[in-house]
Amino acid sequence: MASDLYSVLGVKRDASEKEIRQAFRRLARQYHPDVNPGNADAEARFKEINAAYEVLSDADNRKKYDQYGDQWQHADQIEEMRRQQAARGGGFRGFGGAPGSGQTFEFDLNDLHDLGGGHGGGGFGGAFEQMFRRGAGRQRGRDVESVARITLEEAYQGTTRTVEVREGQETCRICGGSGQIAGATCHACRGTGSAAPLKRIEVTIPPGAQSGTRIRVPGRGESGANGGPSGDLYLLVEVRPHARFERKGDDLFVDVDVPVADAALGGEVRVPTPKGRALALKVPAGTQGGKTFRLAGQGMPRARGGFGDLHARVRLVLPEHLTEEQRELFERLRASTSRAGDGAGVGR
Repeated sequence: MASDLYSVLGVKRDASEKEIRQAFRRLARQYHPDVNPGNADAEARFKEINAAYEVLSDADNRKKYDQYGDQWQHADQIEEMRRQQAARGGGFRGFGGAPGSGQTFEFDLNDLHDLGGGHGGGGFGGAFEQMFRRGAGRQRGRDVESVARITLEEAYQGTTRTVEVREGQETCRICGGSGQIAGATCHACRGTGSAAPLKRIEVTIPPGAQSGTRIRVPGRGESGANGGPSGDLYLLVEVRPHARFERKGDDLFVDVDVPVADAALGGEVRVPTPKGRALALKVPAGTQGGKTFRLAGQGMPRARGGFGDLHARVRLVLPEHLTEEQRELFERLRASTSRAGDGAGVGR
């Protein structure tokens, strides 16, 4: 990966796990394909952000990246090379570390020549070349991403989704591993290029999940090659819009119908909650349409514990068909309001 991963997320090298997570979530929301439909640049940036977060969110991988930079996946091979060189009294010189880390790993080409019996055509020495060939032969499987669309109620309570993953490596004989036949998706492997058997696994989606939340299931991606480890499965959560609740982070907003008489004289109305039960809300006399009341702790669960708030917005409701009595009362109200206004004008 050519770019410095810390720069990709816009954080310092000593950033905490929380700072890295917050930066990722902010950028993921900004560049998510759903927010930028048809924008190839945004999609590429979104993938770059995800790739950087995959490394820096894992403590072990981050440690390797800080030490070895773009070659962090070859950390074990490099360490073995260093041990061999140390045993022979040689240096380890000339190999770049992580961008901005200020570290350089050193080796002596003459020692490598002695160890490997020649430079092997690559200029790095036979032992070094063989070491990386072994690393290349034992390849990690590719990561797999799946999308889970859930309701707001499921996001509130937490839920599970069943995902199909492939066990093992077996090239599809129908498409030869390309995943396509004459430009169309291969029906046999569903475009994966693999004929390995499918296995269904259940993935837990925690309470409070938002659109853009990525859940990592280690070792459930594609199988590695030549004994290499399997990749990971990433479940990308999408929360469907709700017919009544509007979500902003961990807070919810809901419109509440308030009869005009209760708004004028004061009263009590029922406010729906994501729990499925309604709460009583006292409306003071003289409440205006559009006023918002905050119900603390009645919003969505927070990842770190606790809950957001529920905001109830007043929507005044007038009777559509007035009875004779109601019409008379409204006329009397209008007349008295008019007289009160005239009196106020005279007083000025």
